[in-house]
Order: sequence, then structure tokens, then C-alpha cells
Amino acid sequence: MTRTSEIRSRLLAALDRRGADSSDFDLNPDTKLPENRILRPAAVLIAFDPDGRLLLTKRSAKLKHHPGQIAFPGGKSDQGETATETALREACEEVGLMPAQVDVIGALPVHETVTGFVVTPVVALITSEFIPTPEVGEVEEAFWVPFDHIASPRNFRIEGRRWQGRRRYYYAVPYGPYYIWGATARMLRGLAGRLCE
Repeated sequence: MTRTSEIRSRLLAALDRRGADSSDFDLNPDTKLPENRILRPAAVLIAFDPDGRLLLTKRSAKLKHHPGQIAFPGGKSDQGETATETALREACEEVGLMPAQVDVIGALPVHETVTGFVVTPVVALITSEFIPTPEVGEVEEAFWVPFDHIASPRNFRIEGRRWQGRRRYYYAVPYGPYYIWGATARMLRGLAGRLCE
């Protein structure tokens, strides 16, 4: 079995397992959320290359929302778009990944963010050689993380910081110089848990 087929098989098995939606509030159960809150749809692309490396980006420090943070390619959905269409469009815009280079194999349960989005994590394999070309207005850098690093729950830890006057806890899964945390780490932790079941 090749590395690509092994990872594809593991991802498909993980996506077949049942699981609940996640949120930025999972580790903060005392958070009171407004009952009538309106969540905007968004999607991200969790894409692995033929060597099993995960594609991530470092957002531009000039952005209004989440400057400098590590994220999947993705963003809010346009009117009438499916989650898959959103994820593929955003990946193309942010790092030059063409839809024809992507084999979408499924999606994880949705994730609610503190910024009012309900995000669908679309899981995919990159089917050909690909060198990211960051869109300078949005992406400072694109980089790769080995599959084994994000597939092991042991690499994740729970950390906390003060936010809006109280301590808020979140997942983190640092890799080298990259501090992967928050919604990105939470979605990856959900995937890691499924991969290890």
C-alpha cells in the first residue's frame, strides 16, 4: 500500500465514524451563548499532499481578523455556495490550489467559532505535485505539517489565556516555529481522535 492510499484509507475510516459538532467553547462549558445568535456559514480545506503532509497557512499580519494566526485555507461562503465549493474557491484564491488538483473525500462535523461562523471542515487529498503560491494580501506563508504529527492526540495540549475578562481554554498543537491553536487546532484534534478510534 502506498503512503497516499494508506492515508486515504485512514481518513475515509475516520470520516465514517460518528461524532458531534465542535466549537471554540468546548473547553469552556460555562460560556453562555445567546440563544438567538446568527451564525454565518464558512468552510475550510483540510488538504493532504501525496506524501501525507497537511497544508496550512499563516495569515497576513495586515488582516483585520485573526492576523498572523495559523489557519486552513478557507473563509465565509458566498450566497448559494456549498461548503465544498467554498473550501475549493478559497484554497485557489489563497494559495493557488486548483480544484482539478483536489480529490474531496468528505467532511468533518461543523465547528462554531467565537467570531460567529459555523465552519465545515472539508477533507481532501491533493492529487498532483503542488507548490503553494500565497496571495500576499491574505497569506504571509504556506507550509506543510506531517500527517503523523496531527494524527496523534498526544501532540495536542490544552492551554489558556485571558479573553474578554476571563480565562479561556483552547487546544494547541505546535509544530516547529508554528503555533497552531484555537479553531484550527480544535478541528485537527477532532480528526486526530477519529483517526485513533
